[in-house]
Amino acid sequence: MSAIRSPLSDEARTVTGEALQGAVVDLVDLSLLGKQLHWNVIGRNFRTVHRQLDAVVDLARRYTDMCAERAAAIGVNPDGQSSTVARSSHLHGVEPGYIGDEKAIRLITDVLAAMITRMRTRMDLTAQPDPVTQDLFIDVVRDLEEQHWMFQAMV
Repeated sequence: MSAIRSPLSDEARTVTGEALQGAVVDLVDLSLLGKQLHWNVIGRNFRTVHRQLDAVVDLARRYTDMCAERAAAIGVNPDGQSSTVARSSHLHGVEPGYIGDEKAIRLITDVLAAMITRMRTRMDLTAQPDPVTQDLFIDVVRDLEEQHWMFQAMV
């Protein structure tokens, strides 16, 4: 079996790999939370919130794949297994049952704000060791901030 080698130094690969792994966990977690809310949201704004949550899930899944593949490309094995995500999660679960649309909006808005902060940290950490990965994080932050704005505008 051959190993994937990267032109990055070991130190740069470690910093970048850790940032990408954190992003994979965050994004998998966001996609799961987004679907949980999507399936259980109720209220006057159900349809709008339901559809907007799907946009968040699509974004999270797309960038999960991009971050995981970037990690693999630099010789770092990504881990998006449910046990890894559960162990490393920054998110709190939601109570079972229906969730009112206003509560769902507040919850996803808060989750997105915290995730944007972590992604911006990763963006800064990868600026010097791997500008290519930093560029990916810039895209992730831009799209997360757009979703954050859209949910904030609903309240």
